[in-house]
Order: sequence, then C-alpha cells, then structure tokens
Amino acid sequence: MKQQATGADAFAPFQQALSEGWNKALESFQQSAAQGASAFNVTGGTPLWQIPQAGGMPELPKISIDPEKLQSIQQQYVADATELWRQGFAAKPEGDRRFASDAWGSNPLSAFSAAVYLLNGRTLLNMADAIDADEKTKARLRFAVEQWMAASSPSNSLAFNAEAQKKAIDTQGESIAKGIQNLLHDVKQGHLSMTDESAFEVGRNVATTEGAVVFENELFQLLEYKPLTAKVYERPFLLVPPCINKYYILDLQPENSLIRYANEQGHRVFVVSWRNPDESLANATWDDYIENAAIKAIHTVQDLSGSKQVNVLGFCVGGTILSTALAVLAARGEKPAASVTLLTTFLDFSDTGILDIFVDEPMVAYREMQLGKGGLLPGMDLASTFSFLRPNDLVWNYVVGNYLKGETPPPFDLLYWNSDATNLPGPFYTWYLRNTYHENKLAKPNAVTVCGEKIDLGKIDIPAYIYGSREDHIVPIGGAYASTQLLPGKKRFVMGASGHIAGVINPPAKKKRSHWIRDDGKFPKTQAEWLAGATEQPGSWWTDWAQWLKGHAGKQVPAPKAYGDGKKYKAIEPAPGRYVKARA
Repeated sequence: MKQQATGADAFAPFQQALSEGWNKALESFQQSAAQGASAFNVTGGTPLWQIPQAGGMPELPKISIDPEKLQSIQQQYVADATELWRQGFAAKPEGDRRFASDAWGSNPLSAFSAAVYLLNGRTLLNMADAIDADEKTKARLRFAVEQWMAASSPSNSLAFNAEAQKKAIDTQGESIAKGIQNLLHDVKQGHLSMTDESAFEVGRNVATTEGAVVFENELFQLLEYKPLTAKVYERPFLLVPPCINKYYILDLQPENSLIRYANEQGHRVFVVSWRNPDESLANATWDDYIENAAIKAIHTVQDLSGSKQVNVLGFCVGGTILSTALAVLAARGEKPAASVTLLTTFLDFSDTGILDIFVDEPMVAYREMQLGKGGLLPGMDLASTFSFLRPNDLVWNYVVGNYLKGETPPPFDLLYWNSDATNLPGPFYTWYLRNTYHENKLAKPNAVTVCGEKIDLGKIDIPAYIYGSREDHIVPIGGAYASTQLLPGKKRFVMGASGHIAGVINPPAKKKRSHWIRDDGKFPKTQAEWLAGATEQPGSWWTDWAQWLKGHAGKQVPAPKAYGDGKKYKAIEPAPGRYVKARA
C-alpha cells in the first residue's frame, strides 16, 4: 500500500504546478507587455498597434526583465501562494477596502478568491516594476496592469462578491432586479451613473448665482453677476474656466461657489460660459478660442466696465487659454490685466504625470489624421479617460454599487457636474495635444505662433497668484509649480491639500483641509525645494487669495444697478444662460 505523503512532500505537486503556471504566466506577460506598453491613446479608443501607418505596423518596444529580479519575484510568489494554500479557506484578504466588509470574511470562497487576486496583482505589479525599459514604457505597462487588476477584481462579479450575494439574499432578490434596472437606465443614457442625476438641474439647484448674459458669440456667453455689496472694486474680475468642462464647477451651490465668494468680496464678476460644440464648430481652432473667446471676453469686460484693466483667473486648460491670450496681447503691446490667477494650470508641460503615457508621436499623428481637419471629439470619450485614471474609485465602485448591489448613488453636485460632459472641436484639440502635451512649445519663447503672434510667456509681466493641489492627478503639483519659473512678474504660489477639484473647491466656511504658503518671495527650481521653506496653514486657501486679489482691484466705487453698460451691452437672458444647458 502506497504511503501517504506528509509535511513538505504534500506540497511538492502543488509547487510543481505553481512553477508550470508561473512559466505560462511569464510568457503571457511578456507577450502582452509589448502590446500594452504602446496601447494607449488619449480617449481609450483604438489601440495604437491597430492603427495603420506608413511603412506598416509600428515597432513594438523591446522589453526584458532582469533574471535575478525575476527569480526573486518568482520565489516570493511561490512562497506566498504556498502559504495561501496552507491557509485554505481560512485565508483573509487584507489591506483593500473592496474586501473590508464582514460579508467577505464570513464567505470562505469569496475571501480565498480575493486573497488569490491580491497576490496575483502584487506579483504582476512587481513584474512591471522589474521591466528593463525606458520610464515611459514602464509607466504604460504599470498602468495597463493596474487597469487589468481593477477590471478583474472578484468584487466586480456577482459570483464572488460576498456583499452583493448577502444583499440579494437579504432583499429576496430585489437588489438584483434593481441592479438590472440601473444597468438598463445607464445603457439608455449612455454613461455610468455616479450620482442621482435626476436630483439636479442647471439653473435650478446648481449654477444659481444671480446674473445675466451680457454678450455672446458662437464660442461663448459672457455672464455678469449681480453685485452683493453696495460698492465694488473698480477693476472687474473675469474668470475663464476649462472648456473641456462646464463653468459651474465654480458655482455648484451657494455655500461652495467660488463665483459667489468673489462676488461677496466686492468684485464685479464676469465668467466665460463656453458653448458645448456641435457640428457648426467642428472646424474651430486654438486660434479661434484665443482670439474670439479669451481675448474677446477681456476686451468686452474692459469696454462695458470702462476700466482699462481687469483682474483675470484661469482654471485648468482655461488657465492655459487665458495665459496664451495674455501673451498674444503682450506681443501686440497690450497689457489689459492688472493680475492673473492660475488654478491647477499647465504652462510648462514637462511634468504631466500619468497623462504622459497617452501621448507620443504615433498617437498625436493619428488624432491629427482623424480630427485635425475637422470633426468633434465626443465629451464622453474624455470623461471616460479621466475616470479610468482612478478606475476603482470612479468606475468599478459604481459598477458594483449600481448593478451588483442595486444601489442608487446618492445626490452629489460635483459628480453631477462631472457627468455633464462637453465636446471639443477636432482642430482645437489636436493643436493643443501636439503643441502643449507633446512638444511643450508654450514653455519655449517664440516657439509657436498663435493668432499671428510669437508666444513668449515671459512677456506676461504682471502679478500672478498660482495655485496647485498636492494630490492632483490631472495637473501634478510639480506641473502647476513650474509656472513660477516662466512668469516674470511678482508671484505668489500656494499649495492646497487634496486633488484637482476638491482642492480648488474648498470654501472657508467648511474649515476643511489646509494649504501651504511661503512668504520669503523665493521660487527655487522645484516644488519640493519650495515646499521645504513653506508653512502649513489650516483651512481654505480662498481667504489668502481674496486678500491678495484685493490688493490689485483698485478703489471701490458704487455697484452698478444694471447688467452691462445699458447701451451696447444689455442683459440677453438670465444666468446661467442657454449655452451651459446644452448636453453633449
């Protein structure tokens, strides 16, 4: 009779199977790595290796792994997998909030599947880090692995999601029925629900600050807001938001509205409300947006207010557009701005963070071929791309909640705004893509021509307030700080806590988060060096900015009693206007 194996011998077949599985996984990893490393374009559409190009298909990057690193990863994998096998169904997934509920702990099969998933994910990430390749290829590969990990989580499957199974039992199947209803609803509306969109309406309970449209053309409406103080500063204040989103991120609710806050501080406030492009704007260019929107808005505010200078603010790509416009005007001998505020804005695109993995010459050339001569980039394409930068938080979290658990996401004004996507004209988008993200020409004096003028940001010699968010994944803090090295005027840089939106929309009354200030007037080359001499301040940066802006606003004068100037510029329609209500 054959004696039963005991001790370490009992695991020999298992370890042999692990070794065979490891070799197959390594082969698959190496094959997919070469494709995955070049598989990115800015909207998550056609993989680059499927894009026809002159001379045939693009050459895939050469990828290899140091044998010693690979052996170390393999040994760790076998050891961890063996330990999991020893634990069996007593294994517990740890360190991941997707598996933190008691339901996972009380379901041995689900818990074991989650523990195996986490082990495989750690191993693949270690392999990606061990790749012998250039940094961009490694970043792309790690991004591909992270996307795979997010999509393949057992929490995304009803067969393994212990929480969803428990809820289905507790509700006698009602959660599954509701999940199917949610899925059908989202298919009909064309995007994943992140909030209860039925709870909001632009002009009713978001974008409600009182005002009027006082000018419009084919690209934008100019909104003027009703003064909230008896006197206003003589220099009006113009805000230029990003055109890839709608302006009301700056006017969500009265208690978190930067527009209303500026109004309460005694400024005469104007805002550019971009038109959501349709086919009539399919040929609009970067020059059009500079000349006929940003510059036109500045000149209009000057004209109707009678003020020679205005204070201006740009947010994200709105700040890039605004700064380009100021450089064009400087080249023409004009100095219409008394100060400029830039919020999470790129002027120097050397450090674009994770977005860098999407941009290279083949991708840019493909987009130019596709959209450079005309067409529209659908707003939902860009929205999807930005969501997949944080897939667990902004994609799969809602897939699980909406469809597997049958939950309706709660009302949240910021996520409603985030779902209100806008299109972009193809020629505008492709110019921006090549000349900023890919070739970084705005940061190089006279390297690019806009509206017939050579662009030199060094000619914007005015006071500048530059803000960056510490945890921003769209405009990394180093990218925001880099503007201090380009603008020659007197500057103030402030770093806020949190990310691209939450860091900016942080009203003082909430008493949340903090910000960092350095008062010695020094701007070393890097943000890390700057931070070493900065001090942390509790609460919102808004109060610091308001005090700074007050110093550039001039004397106070009686507030106007009507919108516009009563002659050439009159109220066209109440704010927020019809442009912002057009859906993509």
